[in-house]
Amino acid sequence: MFDPYKALYLHIPFCKQRCAYCDFATSAASADDPEITRYVEQLVLDIRRASREEKLGSIETVYIGGGTPSHIGMKNLSALLYALSTSMHLTPEVECTMEANPESLTEAMVKDLWALGVNRLSIGVQSFDNALLEKLGRVHNAQTAKRAIACAQTRFENVSIDLMCGLPGQTPEDFERDLVSAVEAGVSHVSVYPLTVEENTPLERLVEAGMLEEPLEDMQAVMMEAALRVLGPAGFTRYEVASYAKPGYACRHNIAYWTGKPYLGIGTSAVTMTQNDARRMRVQDGQVVDDLDRKQMCAEYLMLKMRMVEGVRDEEVREASLVLPEALLAFRGLVDAGLAEHTEGAYRPTTVGWLCGNELYGRLFDLAP
Repeated sequence: MFDPYKALYLHIPFCKQRCAYCDFATSAASADDPEITRYVEQLVLDIRRASREEKLGSIETVYIGGGTPSHIGMKNLSALLYALSTSMHLTPEVECTMEANPESLTEAMVKDLWALGVNRLSIGVQSFDNALLEKLGRVHNAQTAKRAIACAQTRFENVSIDLMCGLPGQTPEDFERDLVSAVEAGVSHVSVYPLTVEENTPLERLVEAGMLEEPLEDMQAVMMEAALRVLGPAGFTRYEVASYAKPGYACRHNIAYWTGKPYLGIGTSAVTMTQNDARRMRVQDGQVVDDLDRKQMCAEYLMLKMRMVEGVRDEEVREASLVLPEALLAFRGLVDAGLAEHTEGAYRPTTVGWLCGNELYGRLFDLAP
């Protein structure tokens, strides 16, 4: 018997154009491509099957990601959202997020999405600098991004944007201007991602050819610190290593991932995580990609909680020590290394810990063989 799913992810693997840095399971397709309609029809069937199998009864958050969900048009989105509304309790209490790109988000779409149960929009802005957007292979410009945010806000209070830092040619001053633009736009949530050069992407080929400079980790660290400096006074609280939200607007779906709640993934490349007290499995496209025993589950829980500002409470460390006897020693080692601090009954990542996340997370995950 497995614990009930609390989060649902639906993957839309289509975009108008693949970005230079993208290694996701997506493909470029015209909005009227029949393949998109066929894919959505299969998603609808899979949603209804999941409902019949009683997998959707405890869902608290829904996330429609991609790809670019807004690219597939309202006819397909309406079919998808109608299937959701008839297959689960898609009430206002359920956080229902949809990703959108500026070039495909229209006022009519915003109105229809709101009416069909979406209550949070996440817009892929990446930058408000036109030259940087061109380097990334984005198909929108800064003006389009600002228009899309304003358009979203005609119905949605909960509007999030993504920003990237460490882009080729980007200076800390450039990134601070992006952050200020986000604040001025009045969004409620900002996710900040350092650019990563992934294998087999156009960006990797450009870097290897010397046509673009490779991102520097030290520069990205400076920019990540700038995010806290700019967004904090504007009323945003950092609640996770890369996420900032105004009060009441933290992303509940992402928090579900970081706190070990089971989630169901539907669609190409979507990951499903099932668990009980003794085992945690992740399945992608019918293949088991993770199979953790109780010790590994416990270590992963500690690792994921240290992505968050609240960190790991003393009682959680004591409970983990029943399964992982070296847990307390590991956390004390993180404090000694300057990666964590112990305050108010919890171990929390320091600024150095945020910037050296791989070392921090690795020390905890290595608690389990």
